[in-house]
Amino acid sequence: MNTTPAFIARYAAARPTGLIARWNAIAARLQWLVPHDLIAIAARLSIAAIFFLSGRTKVSGFLSITDSTYELFTSEFKLPLIAPHLAAHLATYAEHLFPLLLVLGLFTRLSAAALLVMTLTIQLFVYPDAWPTHLSWAALMLYLIGRGAGRLSLDRLLRID
Repeated sequence: MNTTPAFIARYAAARPTGLIARWNAIAARLQWLVPHDLIAIAARLSIAAIFFLSGRTKVSGFLSITDSTYELFTSEFKLPLIAPHLAAHLATYAEHLFPLLLVLGLFTRLSAAALLVMTLTIQLFVYPDAWPTHLSWAALMLYLIGRGAGRLSLDRLLRID
């Protein structure tokens, strides 16, 4: 749908002046004011912040995994089919790599999908009562998977969107 201001004005003028037509004109104007690129960058940065800050709690210095992280994966984050030591490494590195890629807008769909899998794992095996939080994260990641990083991204610059 064309959402330029001129089109919006013509669309609003060509339609009946009823409440539905007015609402549709407002909706068209909002779609123009809040474009995909703005939503995508907000989604990328917010999800990146959540996971990166979580990753930073698991390390000291640059990427030295702390003893408390190993203990956490051994006692509280009991994942099936994966050793706690390996799970600690995978989760910690994923929480650093994929958020960085999201901030850059590089391999955005892949990064969002990886963090969505991590979120689903957390939801199913670690914190099943935290579904409202995880659902809000999932909605942002699904948006990025479906729509991509937007124009303000390396994906777009490198034409890999």
